[in-house]
Amino acid sequence: MHFTGTVWRPPYEADSLLLEVTAGCTHHKCKFCTLYDDIPFPFKMSPMQDITSDLLEIQTLYYHPMTSQANKLTGQPQREGFKRAFLTGANPFVLQSERLLKIAARIYEYVPTVKTIGCFARITDIKQKTEEELLALRDAGYTSLTIGMETGDTDALQFMNKGYTAQDILEQCKRLDAANISYAFFYLTGISGVGKGVLGATRTADICNQLHPKLIGANMLTIYPNSELYQEIQRGNWKEEREVEKYQELQVLIKRLNIPVQFAAMGASNAIPMYGSLTQDKEKLLMTLEHIITQIGEEQLREYRTHLRHL
Repeated sequence: MHFTGTVWRPPYEADSLLLEVTAGCTHHKCKFCTLYDDIPFPFKMSPMQDITSDLLEIQTLYYHPMTSQANKLTGQPQREGFKRAFLTGANPFVLQSERLLKIAARIYEYVPTVKTIGCFARITDIKQKTEEELLALRDAGYTSLTIGMETGDTDALQFMNKGYTAQDILEQCKRLDAANISYAFFYLTGISGVGKGVLGATRTADICNQLHPKLIGANMLTIYPNSELYQEIQRGNWKEEREVEKYQELQVLIKRLNIPVQFAAMGASNAIPMYGSLTQDKEKLLMTLEHIITQIGEEQLREYRTHLRHL
C-alpha cells in the first residue's frame, strides 16, 4: 500500500478501507496545525496507477479465491470484506468531481463489497463543487464527509488563517444538506483564545443549530513548538485558555446546541473522554462537565494534559 507520512483518520472510520488518494493539505496555512509537517511537500495527488495498485493488493488479500482457500488450509479466520472506504489525506474532496467519480468506480471494481465512501474536506472544497456535482458524488457513494470546522467564531478563524468564515460554513454545509451528503464536524476547543471561549462556543452553536451535522467531535487545542501559533504566543499576539475555561467552553456549547446530534470528546487530546446524544444524554454530559469544572480544577486538569502530551 502507498502511504505518505502519518495516516490520519477519524475514530469512526476504524473499520474502513484506508486508501491514499492525496497526501498533505492544499491549504497548509492554519497556524495551529502540525499534522503534515512530516511530509516533504505541501500537497500531491496520488497517480491513478498507485491507487489501482493498492486496490489490487486489497483485492488479493481479502477477495482472491486462493486467499480464502489458504486461510481454510491454515486454519486462519476468513476476512470480512470492507463495507466502506475512507480516502486519506487532509482534504481529498478538493479533487475535481470527475476524478472523485473515477476513484469511486475503481474502488467498486476491485473491492465490490464497498458501498460508501468518506474523506476529510475543507469548507473551500465544497464551494468548488456545483449542486449537480454534489448530487453526482452522493449518487456515487460519497455519503459523508469529515470537516474540521474548528469553530463558528469568524474572528478566531481569521486569526488562525483557516481560509473561510463562519458564514462560509453555514452556506456550504447547507448545500451538503440539500445534496443529502452527511457530515461530521471537528470542533477545536480553545481556538478562540483566553477569555473568548464562551463567545466562541456561543457562535459555534448558533451556526450548528442551523445545520444538520451527524456528529460534533471536540478536540482540545494542543500547541506545539513547531507551529506558527506558538510563535504568535511568543510575540504576545495570542494567549491560551486555561484548562478550566476550555471545559466551560464545552459546557456552553452543549447547553446552546438544540439539534439532534452526537457529541464526542474522545480523542487523545481530551483528558477526560465524553460521548453522548444531545437528545438523550445532554443533562448527563452537562453534569460531567460541571463536575470537571468544580471538583477537578485547573491544576489537576493541567497535569492530565501534560501527561497526555508525553504519551
